[in-house]
Amino acid sequence: VQLQASGGGLVQAGGSLRLSCAAARRTSSNNGMGWFRQAPGKERVIVAAINWSGSSTYYAESVKGRFTISRDRNTVYLQMNSLKPEDTATYYCAAALRSTYGVQREDYRYWGQGTQVTVSS
Repeated sequence: VQLQASGGGLVQAGGSLRLSCAAARRTSSNNGMGWFRQAPGKERVIVAAINWSGSSTYYAESVKGRFTISRDRNTVYLQMNSLKPEDTATYYCAAALRSTYGVQREDYRYWGQGTQVTVSS
């Protein structure tokens, strides 16, 4: 599974961005998917995740009520609203090992290349 993330950019605090993650192979539609982020000097952490059907989702506490994860066939989206400077990071999409999602990096087998999100104050 090859994943291509896009949609990052520079936005002012309070603004919105929508990230997309397109999978090159159909098998990704059977996998749980996740979005992670990594700020400079920090570990890569889970932001949001979704199961194969879209019926179950997970959000990190720091983004609850502001971010929404969704999926459509082989594409997963992360709608980010009310962005804050602390959301600045490189965002990565990943495909899980199973149809459900996990919250640890070890639960994911395939990774996209990352897209930079910068939120200015």
